[in-house]
Amino acid sequence: MGHQDNSSLRAHLDNLLRMEGAHLSFEDALADFPSALRGVKPPGAPHSAWELLEHLRLAQEDILDFSRNPAYVDRTFPDDYWPASAEPPSDEAWQRSVSQFQQDLAEMRALIADAAHDLYAPLPHGTGQTLLREALLVADHNSYHLGQLVFLRKLLEG
Repeated sequence: MGHQDNSSLRAHLDNLLRMEGAHLSFEDALADFPSALRGVKPPGAPHSAWELLEHLRLAQEDILDFSRNPAYVDRTFPDDYWPASAEPPSDEAWQRSVSQFQQDLAEMRALIADAAHDLYAPLPHGTGQTLLREALLVADHNSYHLGQLVFLRKLLEG
């Protein structure tokens, strides 16, 4: 499809990746998340907030890597996509995860914004995936698990 003007699509993708509109932003969902609740799983909940945050970070990092790295190596599911512990090792680990998620999201947004990257061209190292598909996957996956995180927080905070 070439490099036709698809600036409108790129703008819509950027908006979707920023989780604006009908979604709570990543920053708002995690703002002042109580440290004491980050590793807690209420009865019936499959994951703690730490597990969800790290999963969001790890999955997004993987999709970003796949989107731009011709030497991409598949990761092992679930081991490479979920933390080993329900509790964050420290407040610093929590903050590093938040910061890395934000940095990787900014890099994905920059990749999508760059008109030199064809949104529709199959990635050379993939099996038919496109940059458009990967951007939509990031937005969809982040939205799903961010919703879980918001719901979990409401349960934990009563």
